[in-house]
Amino acid sequence: MSARSNILNKLRAGLAGTSPRPDDFDESLVTRPWQYAPEDRITRLRSLMEAVHTEVHQLTRAEWPARVQSLLEQRGLSNLLYAPGTEHGRQLAEHWRHSAAKPDLLVYDRPVEDWKEELFWNVDASITGTVGGIAATGSLVLWPDRHEPRLMSLLPPLHIALLRASEVEDNLYGMMQKQNWSAGLPTNLLLVSGPSKTADIEQVLAYGAHGPKELVVLILEDA
Repeated sequence: MSARSNILNKLRAGLAGTSPRPDDFDESLVTRPWQYAPEDRITRLRSLMEAVHTEVHQLTRAEWPARVQSLLEQRGLSNLLYAPGTEHGRQLAEHWRHSAAKPDLLVYDRPVEDWKEELFWNVDASITGTVGGIAATGSLVLWPDRHEPRLMSLLPPLHIALLRASEVEDNLYGMMQKQNWSAGLPTNLLLVSGPSKTADIEQVLAYGAHGPKELVVLILEDA
C-alpha cells in the first residue's frame, strides 16, 4: 500500500463516528461591505488601478485591435505575443492582416518550455484575455490555460489585458458565485492589480522587478 493510501485511510478512520459541523458561513461578511451600484463598478476599478500606474482605456469591441496597434507603435515596440486559439487572438490577427501594422505578431503555438528563452529576452509585449474584474480591490482575474499560460502575463515588459465591461463584479465572492467556480476550479488563478513593483531595496518603489513594467487594460463595452 502506498504512503498516500496510508495517509488517506488514517484520515478516514479518524472521522469514524463523527458528524459534520453545520456550515455557519455568513455570506454577508464578504459581500455587504463591498457592493456598489452597477454604474459605479468600472469607475471604482479604474480609480484603484490607475492609482498604481495602470493605463486604462474604455472602447468598443470593434475598436480594440487598432488601439493595441497604436499602443505598440507609440512605444516603438517591435513585437507582440498573442494566442491564436482564442477569439480575441483571431480578431487581432485579422486586424493585423488588413492594417499593415509594423510590430510583428508572435504566435504562441509551442509548449511553454520552448518559449522560455524568447519570453525572457525577446518578447516586447503580450496580450491576454481575462475572466473578469473586481471593483472592490481594483483587480483583474486571469485564468491561465494552454492557450494563454501564466508566463504570457508575467514576463513581457508590457502586458495588455482585455476586460469585458459586463464582467466587472463587486467582489471576488460574487464573481465565484456568478461564474459557478465550484463546478471546476482552475489549476492556477491570477489576481492582477497593476504592473509589477517592489520596495524591497532601501524601501524605494521600483516597477518591473518581478514582471511587467507596464500594464494596459482595455475595457470593452458591449456596443
